[in-house]
Amino acid sequence: MKAQFNSSRSRFTIGLLVLIALIATTVVPAFGQSKRRPRPRRSTRVVVKKVPPVSYYTLNSGQVFRVRMNQTITSETARVGDQFTTTVVDPVYAGGFEVIPAGSSIVGQVRNVKRASRQSKAGTIEVHFVSLRLPTGITRAINGDLSDVTSDNINADNEGEVSGKSATKRNVVFVGGGAATGALIGAIAGGGKGAGLGAGVGAGLGVVGALFSKGHEAVVKSGTEFGVVLNQSLSLPAANVR
Repeated sequence: MKAQFNSSRSRFTIGLLVLIALIATTVVPAFGQSKRRPRPRRSTRVVVKKVPPVSYYTLNSGQVFRVRMNQTITSETARVGDQFTTTVVDPVYAGGFEVIPAGSSIVGQVRNVKRASRQSKAGTIEVHFVSLRLPTGITRAINGDLSDVTSDNINADNEGEVSGKSATKRNVVFVGGGAATGALIGAIAGGGKGAGLGAGVGAGLGVVGALFSKGHEAVVKSGTEFGVVLNQSLSLPAANVR
C-alpha cells in the first residue's frame, strides 16, 4: 500500500515537472518575441549650400563723386577732429556696376581750421573724409579729400566767388567767400600754410586778392554740394549684393 502511494506520488511529481517545462518553453519565446527591438537610428545628412563668391569692383585713386552737406560748419566754431556727415548725390559706378548708390553716407573730419583775421584774411576749413556707409549697412574706411566739381574752368567775380576744376589737386579747403555762398573751394599753396591759392586754382587770375581781402569766415551750409576725391583705391561689391 505504501509502495503504491510512493509510486503515484513520483508519477505526479514527474508529470508536474513536465507540465512546468512545457509552459516554460511556450512562455519564454513568446516573452522574447513581445520585446521590441530597438530601431536603428537614421543618420541626418547636413546639406551645405554653396554660396557663390562675391565679386568686388575697384574705384581707382582720383575717383570723384558728388556729395551734399548734412549740417552747417564754420571756421568760427569748428575744431580740429570735429566730424560731419555728407550724402552721396549721384550713384558711383565701377566696372559697369553701381557700387555706391545715391543716399550713401560719407563721414568727414575737420583737419585744420583758421579763423578770419583782423587783417581781413578769410577763414579756412581743411577737411578729410574717413568712412563710407552704404544703404546695405556695409561700412568701409576711405581716404578722401575735398574737391570742386562745379566747373571745368576757374572764374572769379567781384564778390570773390571762385569755382574751378580741382579734382586732382590736394590741399583743397573751404575758404570764406561772398555772403551769397558762405564758403568757396580753393587749393591753398604750401599744404595750407601759404598765403595764397595754389597754382592749379588761382594763379594768373588775380583771385588771391579778391578772395583773401574779404575777411569772411568759411561757412559751409547744410545742403552745400561739393566733391570728394579718393586718395587711395577702394574695392566694393555691386550695390545689389547683400
